[in-house]
Amino acid sequence: MITHVLVEEQEREHLIWMDLALEMAEKALQAEEVPVGCVFVREGRVLASARNRTNELRNATRHAELEAIDYMLSTPEIIAFPPSQRPLEGVTLYVTVEPCVMCASALRQLGIREVYFGCTNERFGGCGGVLGVNEALPHPVHTPYPCKFGYRRDECILILRRFYLTENSKAPVPRSKARRMLKTDISRIAGVDEGRSI
Repeated sequence: MITHVLVEEQEREHLIWMDLALEMAEKALQAEEVPVGCVFVREGRVLASARNRTNELRNATRHAELEAIDYMLSTPEIIAFPPSQRPLEGVTLYVTVEPCVMCASALRQLGIREVYFGCTNERFGGCGGVLGVNEALPHPVHTPYPCKFGYRRDECILILRRFYLTENSKAPVPRSKARRMLKTDISRIAGVDEGRSI
């Protein structure tokens, strides 16, 4: 279940971790990335922190959460190798924006304990914003995890606004589609004329 936590009900410990996630989001903004930052914490200790690097690496999967997960999985002092079925068991994630469907699914598969985030992601949210990958979708193996949001919400929204006001100058420029031909013969596109079925 996704829970909105009112400002007056937010615990100081969670706000401190969210402040660290916001620092990572600020670093992303300075690098002209979508300003999302995260911190993974276990037993009061930061295991990893990261920011979006999609523009820098020209790779749409390089979200903050996956950057940090890759670091943790490649560091034997953090995650034993080979990793267990639930390498993030007992780990809490603090992230400025609701994890997207891709990241929310990865977190569930890796056994994250819980997630705290600042603002919802109404376009790609995987924890209830668009799809409840964290627990609304049943799965026979991967256990659900709870999400709470509203932590430093205004600050998380403002840093996103700062980015979108300046436009994304490092995003790949789409190729021109002016000379493309629209294929209208469905059977040829599907390979039916070559004896293949779809």
